[in-house]
Amino acid sequence: MPGIMEIAIVLALCTVLSLISLKFGLLTASGSAASFAMGAIIGIFGSIGMLLLLVIFALMGFLVTKWRFEAKKARGLQEGRRGERTHRNVIANGLVPALIVVIAFLLGQEGSVLTSLLFLCALAVAAADTTASELGVLSPDAYLITSLRKVPAGTDGGISTYGTLCALLAAAFVAVVGWLLVLPGTPMDWRVLVPMSMGVFGCMVDSVIGATLETWRMMSKLTNNISSMTIGTLTGLAILILSA
Repeated sequence: MPGIMEIAIVLALCTVLSLISLKFGLLTASGSAASFAMGAIIGIFGSIGMLLLLVIFALMGFLVTKWRFEAKKARGLQEGRRGERTHRNVIANGLVPALIVVIAFLLGQEGSVLTSLLFLCALAVAAADTTASELGVLSPDAYLITSLRKVPAGTDGGISTYGTLCALLAAAFVAVVGWLLVLPGTPMDWRVLVPMSMGVFGCMVDSVIGATLETWRMMSKLTNNISSMTIGTLTGLAILILSA
């Protein structure tokens, strides 16, 4: 647990970022409140480095959301009315990372390399899925992941070469930048490939669930995101344990 000064810095940073996001329409009021809560949990029970990575991920999400926004809006594929995100979006992407740091704290594993890598796995899945969803809808060709049948862009479970490439780049970015922020002083090794690959794997899991359980109304987008992030993180855990 960080000291009083560190906690004060975390809370101040979360407050400023939430207010800025609200003012510029990046988050709704509920999204801003949820963002403050998630950021505070991660910064206090995890580390400031984890909080900074969360901020970078959020900025990445806002950028890809705004990219060619009018083209998405014209096709009814935009997020919100102006790209703003609600508490549901924040919870969908922040719950698993928050649970990781809280569970690690309760087990006395806060700050461990394993905890840090699992945190990177979760955020890599979120980054890959968000980027693939926001940029993949701009691709002229999309195929249902379960049958490879051509479908309209934006269809639940639809994938494209362009979207998959974007997912890989997003996961790689989070894995590398995250390592530098969350594991400062630790030489980068092959383990950076775990969150990188889990990001793409989790994104594919999200698409499979989207084409099946979500399409069948048995799961919502929120629970799909949480489930795919959980599966990606647990798979990363298994790989790290078996390779130790």
